[in-house]
Amino acid sequence: MRVMDAKTFGEPGVLQMSERPDPVAQTGQIVVDVEFAEVLFLDTQLRGGWGADFFPVELPFVPGVGVAGVVSSIGGGVDPSWVGRRVVAGTGESGEYAGGGYAERAALPVDAAVEVPDGVDLRNAIAALHDGLMGVSRIEKARIQPGERVLITAAAGSIGAWLVPLAHASGAEVIAAARGERKLRLAEKWGADVTVDYSEQGWTDQVRERGEVDVVFDGAGGQLGRAAFEITARGGRFFSYGAASGDFPEIGEREPKQREITLIGIHDEMTPVEQRRFIDLALAEIEAGRIQPVIGQAVALERAADAHAAIERRSVAGKTLLQVVR
Repeated sequence: MRVMDAKTFGEPGVLQMSERPDPVAQTGQIVVDVEFAEVLFLDTQLRGGWGADFFPVELPFVPGVGVAGVVSSIGGGVDPSWVGRRVVAGTGESGEYAGGGYAERAALPVDAAVEVPDGVDLRNAIAALHDGLMGVSRIEKARIQPGERVLITAAAGSIGAWLVPLAHASGAEVIAAARGERKLRLAEKWGADVTVDYSEQGWTDQVRERGEVDVVFDGAGGQLGRAAFEITARGGRFFSYGAASGDFPEIGEREPKQREITLIGIHDEMTPVEQRRFIDLALAEIEAGRIQPVIGQAVALERAADAHAAIERRSVAGKTLLQVVR
């Protein structure tokens, strides 16, 4: 089978097409003929050499931790009815980076697979796998009350496409922070009540004019995330789940406790049962039409380097997919 792998860390061009043996399903596993592989911002960071302290990878490695496709074979102990089912599936457990998604086929535990409802296209379904899971779970844990103020950084990203409308539906005043007019208008379309460009000086002052914020969903990280933490109200909730600016925000160990802020970070692990429940909920949101995943780019598997480059230029709003064309 064809895969896109990185034999060294570096620029997007280190991603090259290679061939590897077709995977064989072991006991408790299935093999999925991949139709779409999702591309996370994290993929670009790990390819570039960042993040080993959080998600160690060994060269050479095949990026990608989520796929959508059709089950083509099964291993021992797996119900034969899985063959032919359309599924979305992660390639590893919560909190780890297993890789292997940028490939024509993927072998993975049957427990990691979630069947896709008939009314949901695989192209949209894959958005439920990590972005939907993250969005639905963060909203549930935030316990947003009507009238609360919610700030979302990197609001025009693929997770923002879930957080903005779901927070709006919770009755919150939603403040979307992103870079550039095009991304702000997209967040506004999703239901943001207020938009602010965080590439401009004094962006937090614009937010603070109407008071501190009760909940922060921070996908930007770095200094932007730190600035968002500064305007979080005492007793608020701060969710740090992304590092689009290059790293996670620097928040002292004692600071959340001193300000009575609940801090939930990237290592908020979930059990497989919790993961499946959140993915099912996310798929239900898509099927019901309450969430419309925004696919910013969908390119052929062999153009993975181009997809990474576009993400790093910040020229993509929404989700990036690799499509396997056979």
